[in-house]
Amino acid sequence: MKQILQSLSDGTTSISDVPSPRAASNSVLIHTSKSLISAGTERMLLDFGKSNWIDKARQQPDKVRMVLEKIQTDGIAATVDAVRSKLDQPLTLGYCNVGRVAEVGTDAEGFSVGDRVVSNGKHAEVVAVPRNLCAKIPDNVNDEAAAFTVLCAIGLQGIRLANPTLGECVVVTGLGLIGLVTVQMLRAQGCRVLGIDPDPQRLELARAFGAEVVNPSDGGDVLAAAATFSRGAGVDAVIITASTKSNEPVSQAARMCRKRGRIVLVGVVGLELSRADFYEKELSFQVSCSYGPGRYDPAYEEGGHDYPIGFVRWTEQRNFEAVLDLMASGALDVAPLISHRFPLGRAEDAFTLLTSDSPSLGILLEYQPNGPPERLAKRSVPIAPAPQPGKASVVFLGAGNYAGRVLIPAFKAAGARLRTIVSGGGVSAVHFGSKHGFAEASTDSATALEDERVDTIVIATRHDAHARQVLQSLRAGKHVFCEKPLCLTLDELAAIETESLARPDQLLMVGFNRRFAPHVVKIKSLIAPITVPKSFVMTVNAGDVPQDHWTQDPLIGGGRIIGEGCHFIDLLRYLAGAQIVSHHAMALGPHPGVSVREDKASISLAFADGSTGVIHYLANGHKSFPKERLEIFVAGRVLQLDNFRKLRGWGWQTFSDMNLWRQDKGTQACVNAFVACIREGRPSPIPIGEIIEVSRVSIETASSV
Repeated sequence: MKQILQSLSDGTTSISDVPSPRAASNSVLIHTSKSLISAGTERMLLDFGKSNWIDKARQQPDKVRMVLEKIQTDGIAATVDAVRSKLDQPLTLGYCNVGRVAEVGTDAEGFSVGDRVVSNGKHAEVVAVPRNLCAKIPDNVNDEAAAFTVLCAIGLQGIRLANPTLGECVVVTGLGLIGLVTVQMLRAQGCRVLGIDPDPQRLELARAFGAEVVNPSDGGDVLAAAATFSRGAGVDAVIITASTKSNEPVSQAARMCRKRGRIVLVGVVGLELSRADFYEKELSFQVSCSYGPGRYDPAYEEGGHDYPIGFVRWTEQRNFEAVLDLMASGALDVAPLISHRFPLGRAEDAFTLLTSDSPSLGILLEYQPNGPPERLAKRSVPIAPAPQPGKASVVFLGAGNYAGRVLIPAFKAAGARLRTIVSGGGVSAVHFGSKHGFAEASTDSATALEDERVDTIVIATRHDAHARQVLQSLRAGKHVFCEKPLCLTLDELAAIETESLARPDQLLMVGFNRRFAPHVVKIKSLIAPITVPKSFVMTVNAGDVPQDHWTQDPLIGGGRIIGEGCHFIDLLRYLAGAQIVSHHAMALGPHPGVSVREDKASISLAFADGSTGVIHYLANGHKSFPKERLEIFVAGRVLQLDNFRKLRGWGWQTFSDMNLWRQDKGTQACVNAFVACIREGRPSPIPIGEIIEVSRVSIETASSV
């Protein structure tokens, strides 16, 4: 299928061949007929992409601080690689999509194949969208009008927060698409409306929709007009839908409001507020979040869990439905807002128009939903010539940031034959597949696993998929490299252990790369000859991750002890060279008003040779402090490793220090060893018994905290 992508590095747009997605659980697959370009949001993204590095930094000072902190801890080279990788990844554009349902995923109740629906899908011929972000279109609303639904819902949510009542006077500042539909919806609610904008054509449209207007760029006195409009009482509410860096829209809004008036920000403006403007009138100011309640809530959007209507009357989806009802009744007319129409093949012309000085408003992209079915249904696309047959022919399941920036380059450097890369949406698979030379990109993991030309599967998907994909890969007769963790539950671990032991000729490897790091290899050579017990202290300044991040979800990410803490359990297990005979974990104690999470804990390990280890896995430290520090005390000697860059020794006759210019956590050496074992027919670089042992201890530790 065809999809529009934008480069964040230079702002260019392109129409790319991307494999069609599948309808996952709680989602529907839609063949697109129309999509609307969001002039404000998408112009902003294009302008950001076209700006140079200095301008990008000025626009995102918070990101600059993060970069500086990363330089302090990880070094310049690693930081530059990370920034370049982020800017190199394509951005999928669009969130105003109309089409017909082609496939219904499991649990996507309320939709059937053939339904005409609106969604926040991208500019693409085929989109997969969660059911709570879709709404059926009434028969008397055409596709062009329906394409405005999501933008209208943004305006509607701003109106709901302003909570106007019949007869109140409301100002709308900024008469772009969202501003103009906001005017109409306020009029439909019985409000008097004053529109403010410097564009005469947009002011004429607002006047046609029943608003009074004022042009500040043509000598119009905005405050005087608002005073006259409100009959000297001050306006009841102001909804700001403008996009500008100026603080003036908020300041003007405060000065034109009556006492205890309401101001709602829907657009993007400067927010250096004057206390005096707000203090005397006791004004309320609120920022509206997109389409309404449910936005950015994974449980609502991805999990399909609706909010009970008795407690949350207007969700994203119900706002979509309300907009469509207004269109069906004739109270909301978006036809005058359409300024241009482009077929998908001329999408680049549409975005050129968007960023030019030529006037435009609603720009529609037109598709052929009943066009070439073989293209719309295609789950894989060729990228490069197929590699020569041979050992270590690889399928990658998952094309996220870590896979694309770290794992794939490591397998390529190790000489693996890159056959197929699979991702859920297809875009990241095409991007990283093209960049690193895969033969094809796909959204079909089942077909990739069955490929007889492939003998190795690399799993780099979300954690909840690991166990299932490991078992499927082993049963397909493949070698498996699974990025940690191996699985999330003891039952999954038992099934994997049984399957793996029954297939001794197939390698099962987990990406415990730190035991392959050059510093760790040196440490192992120094302490291996020492037979007395050793004491290991591992301090991990993991950094805070929001509670709603997928890694914190016990059903998806498994939590951070299973998801990342396993790395350090494996590292100490490797250095001790002895079995873990007991383990204990203690979480950080409760604090008033703060829920205890398992990302702040101390883990104690006891080994069969008498050695002990303590892992302080902490998420409450400062970002500028090194993330990982290992200290080893043994036989009157000490070793200290800082963030896989500096190793120092005290009391060693033949060793004092080992420093690297850039951080090396051993990923390349780990992958090299795995690929070499496949080609040479040797056992896995990490014995399967140690993999199972570390995975079991990680799961039990996470459960105990």
